[in-house]
Amino acid sequence: MLLSDIRSLLASGKKIRLSATAITKIKKSRNFLKKEVLKKNSLIYGVNTGFGSLCGTSINKEEINTLQRNLILSHACGTGERIPDVIVKIILLLKIRSLSFGYSGVRLELIQELIDYYNNDFFPIIFEQGSLGASGDLAPLAHLALPLLGQGEVSLNGRVMSSKKALKKINKTPIDLSFKEGLALLNGTQFMTAYGIWCLLESEKLYYLSNIISSVSLEAFSCSKKPFDPLVSEIRPHEGQKITSQLILKILKGSSSFFKNEKYIQDPYSFRCIPQVHGASLDVIKHVQSVFNIEINSVTDNPNICAESQKIISAGNFHGQVLALSMDYLSLSLSELGSISERRVFKLISGERGLPSYLIDNPGLNSGFMITQYTAASIASQNKQYSTPASIDSIVSSNGQEDHVSMGANSATKLFKIVENVNTILAIELLNASQALDLRSIQTSDFLTRFLKSYRSHVPFIQSDKQLSPLIFKTKSFFSDLDTVNLSRLSY
Repeated sequence: MLLSDIRSLLASGKKIRLSATAITKIKKSRNFLKKEVLKKNSLIYGVNTGFGSLCGTSINKEEINTLQRNLILSHACGTGERIPDVIVKIILLLKIRSLSFGYSGVRLELIQELIDYYNNDFFPIIFEQGSLGASGDLAPLAHLALPLLGQGEVSLNGRVMSSKKALKKINKTPIDLSFKEGLALLNGTQFMTAYGIWCLLESEKLYYLSNIISSVSLEAFSCSKKPFDPLVSEIRPHEGQKITSQLILKILKGSSSFFKNEKYIQDPYSFRCIPQVHGASLDVIKHVQSVFNIEINSVTDNPNICAESQKIISAGNFHGQVLALSMDYLSLSLSELGSISERRVFKLISGERGLPSYLIDNPGLNSGFMITQYTAASIASQNKQYSTPASIDSIVSSNGQEDHVSMGANSATKLFKIVENVNTILAIELLNASQALDLRSIQTSDFLTRFLKSYRSHVPFIQSDKQLSPLIFKTKSFFSDLDTVNLSRLSY
């Protein structure tokens, strides 16, 4: 399974099921673990021992199922904002997938319960704060598991209710966890990974939007085609730069003005260096995609039950360092898309190159688009603050047993905020660039003509001062209706 498969699955709303191969592996893993648990004097971490720094505490066989229930209840201490249902849906999908590889030792019935949750849009209420990004996303995943015990709350088809009430609505009852199952549910990187997946899917869309919207700005600001000449990327052949240059030229193909602009010797960096800046962000997006494509297909709980090798291995696949570093990297790259966009807004409203100050008639009486740049600048600055790496931090936990953590959950939740912020900045740029282009009254490319015609059905040209916040929100709504796959096809 790849990121593209998850995009398709979310868009289609299709239900999921286990393959025959997965069922065989799950049963084999469970049977092997069961035999090991029954052996005399066999200590297996988290199965018949305590957790974390209590790993040396032996648990009686009569209490090992209670141990798993206690684990869920004690670890469900998340706080902060409730996370969106779409993220919970991805978490469920990832947890099911990880358990289905047959290295977790859980019963088939447990996985089927989670599949029923997914297929019925039964989404446990999870909070964004509580995970250190190592030992798994313990607190968030405990909240994911609470409904199995008839505890916590659930969003069922968009309505929040108690788990007990929601279970009745889908003809389910709470279940009793067996040995290893609570630990398998809690250990894992699914919270971090789900956020990263959603942000990557949005990042790809933001990249295409950045190029389309900046092409409108290039037209509106009477910019030169020369920085996009293929020779420029041939002598500095970074893949992202090359792709971006090609994309801009294709978006503007057929323009009656862009390929003839010779009046200005050089354009500001925010226009001239679009291939270098947008391209660098694309390179980062592609790299982070490769990391997450591996994670989607990985087992991240502990201990690992390797039935084929007859081994039970306690290790550290739950550590989120690779995700934390990648999401911090992605945060930087997306922040830069927002930063350069804000700079183009600044130039568009500056009264240069024959455009009226603040893109409005009778400036002075009208302030026009002046404050849209303030808003974009404020958000761009906030993104810089969010881009401080979370992965560079670590705080010791579990009495020193868990002495280095990734803080990947913090990387994930601030990346989520950056994605939303960049979306807003790009909306502000399109609001300004489309106004500026209309003031020029020039014939742009066929692609941009279609794009802007669609946009103008949502947001009109502004003749005099009016409240602009609703137009920013309408622009973001316009973005949300655009499909990433179709956007990339139209662009290319």
